Amino acid sequence: MAMKRAPVRMTLAIAITGLVLTMTVLVSGLLIASQKVPNTGNVKAIGVGVYWNSACTSNVTSIDWNFLEPGTTANRTVYIKNGGNTRMMLNMTTDNWSTGAYGKITLSWNCEGYLLDPASVVQAVLTLSVSSTISGVTSFSFDIIITGTEHA
Repeated sequence: MAMKRAPVRMTLAIAITGLVLTMTVLVSGLLIASQKVPNTGNVKAIGVGVYWNSACTSNVTSIDWNFLEPGTTANRTVYIKNGGNTRMMLNMTTDNWSTGAYGKITLSWNCEGYLLDPASVVQAVLTLSVSSTISGVTSFSFDIIITGTEHA
């Protein structure tokens, strides 16, 4: 007695159907459990803001020192705010001095090393001093960098 062979397509269809049914049974039989774990916490942050007013609503974007004569000083009052949530120590540096001005014109302030608490504001006086022996400088420019460093 001779056996008839099933067409390849029919064999393939039966095999795929069996595979799909087997996978469905396996997947539906798995046990799954999960638990949601809420999180809270704080991230330490510092933020230095420089303002013209003590309410900290007018941001300082540039300072015009006007005309200065050799041997004179000029003061500008600004307000520094700690916009972060951790105490910081203040530091000021300068950079990008125009040709000939560095060393003949100096900047200082009254807040070097000042410890500023979170959300607090301090009045800072910037003092620009022009050397009495300055020569060859008719205009100047430079950048002021005020930095807050985390302080425990």
